[in-house]
Amino acid sequence: MNLVECKNISFSYENNVVVKNVDFKVSKGDYLCIIGENGSGKSTLVKGILGLIKPYKGNIFISEELKKSTIGYIPQQSDIQRNFPATVYEVVLSGCIRRNSIFPFYSKENKVLACESMRKLKILNLKNRCYSELSGGQQQRVLIARALCATDKLIIMDEPITGLDQKSTLDMYNMIDNLNKEYELSIIMVSHDIKTSLNYANKILHMSNDLLFFGDVKDYKQSEVGKRFLGGGSND
Repeated sequence: MNLVECKNISFSYENNVVVKNVDFKVSKGDYLCIIGENGSGKSTLVKGILGLIKPYKGNIFISEELKKSTIGYIPQQSDIQRNFPATVYEVVLSGCIRRNSIFPFYSKENKVLACESMRKLKILNLKNRCYSELSGGQQQRVLIARALCATDKLIIMDEPITGLDQKSTLDMYNMIDNLNKEYELSIIMVSHDIKTSLNYANKILHMSNDLLFFGDVKDYKQSEVGKRFLGGGSND
């Protein structure tokens, strides 16, 4: 079942085309990695999927199942966000806001969900810690736990490993892989770390304003664009 399907979509800013004629789909259980040089339209595409901007051409279809659950989104953090003065529990629980519709208070179910999300991310022991005091890797886990409070279907991550050391980066990849495989959470990740991402993702979307490649990782490694981007090829 397709959660998201984009058909021939194009976006423009001030009459400048930044994304052109892109087709792809994300099915339940997919782990899609979006790659491309800076300015290739990756962030614009993500904003389109989230419904923040509309394409001037083409259509984006969101499944009814996903509309009910919403999409979890983890943008790149600013310095202000990193220093946010709240506890881990408060940050994670805030992910339930969109589930509450017109109700202004958190329900018992919301609180249980927040604790369950922290358990999945192995940060329940950090529940009462101040978010701003955590390491970069711990903060990313908190933000993913927050996104899990918004959805159990699809999370979009924009460069989630930026600024992390080698160990934290590997831990983050393994944790995201576990969410994808064990909990069947679909993932869309924007990444510059393509060689490592290839070890985890099952689909690749390579952009350069227009679509260079969309398909399985194995096919990407054998494609001309994949070989060029990976520096002459890649071992399976």
